[in-house]
Amino acid sequence: MFEKEYGTGVPVSPQGDIYSLGILLLEMLTGKKPTDSMFCENLSLHKFSKMKISEGIHEIVDQRLLMPFIEDQTGIVENKIKRCLVMFARIGAACSEEFPAHRMLIKDVIVKLNEIKSKIPC
Repeated sequence: MFEKEYGTGVPVSPQGDIYSLGILLLEMLTGKKPTDSMFCENLSLHKFSKMKISEGIHEIVDQRLLMPFIEDQTGIVENKIKRCLVMFARIGAACSEEFPAHRMLIKDVIVKLNEIKSKIPC
């Protein structure tokens, strides 16, 4: 994956790899690529996702991700999935922050991904 910093002559770094991971997570979540025609100068995959994380997560999630989960009568499964999707989106957004110093550390990413894994209903 191409890290935007690398095109400007910045040396390869772990922070650049974290950025790429964040973009990959957001691509998986939304089903959209950073080069999608909906993204222009003022809107990027990162901004699009970050805007909708808490209240509009269902608006940005690729609906194919939700097909395996059938809502039960109480909505418990749906609420668990929504919380996991929000957590996943937050990781992607935190990893793809513009400034490298603001990006999530890989050790924290691993902890959060394992937390999501433990919450997903089988």
